[in-house]
Amino acid sequence: MKALHHLILAVLLAGCGADAELADAYGNFESTEVTVASEIAGRLVRFDVAEGSQLEPGVPVAQVDTTQLGLKRAELEARRQAVRSRYPGIAAQEAVLKTQRSVAERELTRFEGLVADGAATEKTLDDVRGQLQVLDAQIDAVRSANPTVFAELGVLHTQLAALEDQIRRASITNPVRGVVLTTFVQESELTSPGRPLYRIAPLDTLELRAFISGDQLAAFRLGQQVDVTFDAGAGELETLPGRVSWIASQAEFTPKLIQTREERVSLVYAIKVRVSNADGRLKIGMPGEVRLPGVSP
Repeated sequence: MKALHHLILAVLLAGCGADAELADAYGNFESTEVTVASEIAGRLVRFDVAEGSQLEPGVPVAQVDTTQLGLKRAELEARRQAVRSRYPGIAAQEAVLKTQRSVAERELTRFEGLVADGAATEKTLDDVRGQLQVLDAQIDAVRSANPTVFAELGVLHTQLAALEDQIRRASITNPVRGVVLTTFVQESELTSPGRPLYRIAPLDTLELRAFISGDQLAAFRLGQQVDVTFDAGAGELETLPGRVSWIASQAEFTPKLIQTREERVSLVYAIKVRVSNADGRLKIGMPGEVRLPGVSP
């Protein structure tokens, strides 16, 4: 906190132009940190993540136990097979009824001729017509069973797809290239959806987040190359090239840790300067200074 206090005081002094040797902006290095969390509940049967290790994207790093999910999948598969087995029986039943109807239609034609010749009664003809109506109703009932089977298969297919998605999410892969900053769990622990497992950040490029005054705003622009100075140890300063990657569109008040009311109501603009860190010399939280081209310490 003391270091940050001194940095913000320096920003205010730089904005007032009280000392020509002050840098144009001060701040601290930061990186885009990604917190990797579990998406399902269960026991971690594997967790291959260690703090400080370098991870590549797409590498499997953890596995949540899927025993219960596997059993549920087997149950749904069995139910789907059972529903599928009903379809051939329905089709065969419909074929039998259609054959019976064809026979009844021929009987109806024959009895119509007999009634016309006076060789059969109207009651016999009505019985054959009634038989045809019964067969038609049975055929309709059998046909109505087909959509039900298809609907059940659709529901089971959706449930299986959701289950497969859960099983796939149980295998956790690293999303970005970077260095593991912190781990939050150990192997064999129980986890739950949304529970953080570890935090990772790419450290090959860092951003220096600094604050400038309104008077300095016109001197900075996106994509502008600047000099970034940091403490290299043994009292030595080192300078690297940087590029302005972001400038706040709105001013904000100086943080309240500044002691006086006058300083707290000062308005400043946040900026970010991207700096290459291929050799890893820069660390998250390390203080740094921004100098515009042509300004020397």
